[in-house]
Amino acid sequence: MSDRLHPNDTVLFQGDSVTNAFRMPNEINNAYQLGAGYALLVSAHLLATRPGDRLQFVNRGISGHRIADLLARWQADCIDVRPTVLSLLIGINDTAHDTGGQPGATPADYARDYRKLLEWTRRELPAVRFVLCEPFALVVGDRVTPAWRENLKPRQETVRQIAREFDAAFVPLQKPFDDACRKAPADYWIYDGVHPTAAGFGLIARQWLAAVTVQEA
Repeated sequence: MSDRLHPNDTVLFQGDSVTNAFRMPNEINNAYQLGAGYALLVSAHLLATRPGDRLQFVNRGISGHRIADLLARWQADCIDVRPTVLSLLIGINDTAHDTGGQPGATPADYARDYRKLLEWTRRELPAVRFVLCEPFALVVGDRVTPAWRENLKPRQETVRQIAREFDAAFVPLQKPFDDACRKAPADYWIYDGVHPTAAGFGLIARQWLAAVTVQEA
């Protein structure tokens, strides 16, 4: 497995509330800027283990956002940041709106707009490398239903397919969460079926690092 992180890389985390994780962009401390989720855990691990590589990490996730919202802010929140690595996790809000009968991207629209984001990014930043994270959900309480899971499947397949098309690192998340539920209940990992707990964020970070970096023996 090749290491997709290089010295002097700027890694941009993009997505919705799962990526946002209550980040504080106006804080001086980069830990607060990165939020309290997987973006912080990934960054903390890499900054601690690779201090000589001068890596930089930026979190621009915004709670509630769908694929169309990303398109609307992509110039300012991606292109202008000029990342060398783009990590993208998006899709659960499109699924929620679609399942609830509210406006949201259909699976076909989601696939179209997802490709637009990557094509736009590669056109402006030809050397950019992509890390595409699989959207996920667990059935917890009465918020996330089995219908949500079914509705999410075509979007998950879209991300897998696009990762192949764009030679991106793919971060599988649904199966790891499903497997984890054999060790502890679903709400141990994702308290409401959508937003991870500390344990859930730890699982995402572990999957991200396994997909993107060469692990030490």
